[in-house]
Amino acid sequence: MRVGEVVRAVRGRDTGRVFFVVGEENEFLLLADGRYRRLEKPKRKKSKHTETQTNSDCAVAAKLAGGEKVTDKELWRALAAYREG
Repeated sequence: MRVGEVVRAVRGRDTGRVFFVVGEENEFLLLADGRYRRLEKPKRKKSKHTETQTNSDCAVAAKLAGGEKVTDKELWRALAAYREG
């Protein structure tokens, strides 16, 4: 998995929720959604407990992949648009 990808949690109490991958630590992914899991304190989740969603071609994913600064509000809006369409 790469930074900037959209993933869905398939195990744990957050099953079914959608996140952006904002970092990696060994076999763990750092996940944030902008509302419940902010960028300051991302969720640590094993990569095997997530599934990759279709590629999101949004500006936020490109910013995350490029290492640019992203706000929680941008994350939340991008994921809301992803869930709607």
